[in-house]
Amino acid sequence: MSILDKIQVQPSPNHNERIGGAADMLLLHYTGMETGEGALERLCDPAAQVSAHYLVFEDGRIISMVDEERRAWHAGVASWAGEADINSRSIGIEIVNAGHELGYPDFPGAQIDAVTALAADIVRRNEIASARVLAHSDVAPGRKSDPGEKFPWGLLSDAGVGHWVSPVEPIDGPVLSLGDRGDQVAELQFQLADYGYGIAVDGWFGVVTADIVTAFQRHFRPVQVDGAADLSTVGTLRLLRDAR
Repeated sequence: MSILDKIQVQPSPNHNERIGGAADMLLLHYTGMETGEGALERLCDPAAQVSAHYLVFEDGRIISMVDEERRAWHAGVASWAGEADINSRSIGIEIVNAGHELGYPDFPGAQIDAVTALAADIVRRNEIASARVLAHSDVAPGRKSDPGEKFPWGLLSDAGVGHWVSPVEPIDGPVLSLGDRGDQVAELQFQLADYGYGIAVDGWFGVVTADIVTAFQRHFRPVQVDGAADLSTVGTLRLLRDAR
């Protein structure tokens, strides 16, 4: 019996019709609450007005809450590649983890195995492109940081899920950071926007750019998350764009 044969169903009332067709994106979150049972209760509470399609506990238990054909309410205010209604375009997996504000524990192996199996099944059935398997922080930088830098995106990629390259190792060299202006900043912003991040190309490294660089690092260059675009960050971004 596979992990997917053990999926339990606990329906959430928090969903509506998708707008614009079927989902073509998979979005991963962490719950950011003290317990998984508390997160499940909230995701199924009509007063909370939040939900996701699936919830994965630390022991690998998977709960299905919203049918994939329906629009769950998990992304909030978000955007990717010029699209703003991420809920209509995505399937959402909530991963039980207390998150950055509550100690940010490691993700247990059984949980990652379950997330990997579930995600692989979702992207196969829905024909979701690898570059549209994203973190909540990718589509809502500055507002969200989940599932964070501890989440093993490389392991998912080994299972055929998500877009990933080996990050360029941090090395000494030029760094773009808060307050910088000029063509190099504009080029960085262009590359981030071309990949999908919601960023204006204005040549100014302000708070928004720093938030987006931080989100990129959490997902694709997690060894150093500081919001500054060093040679490692810029090099990893270029490798990702070239590998699409």
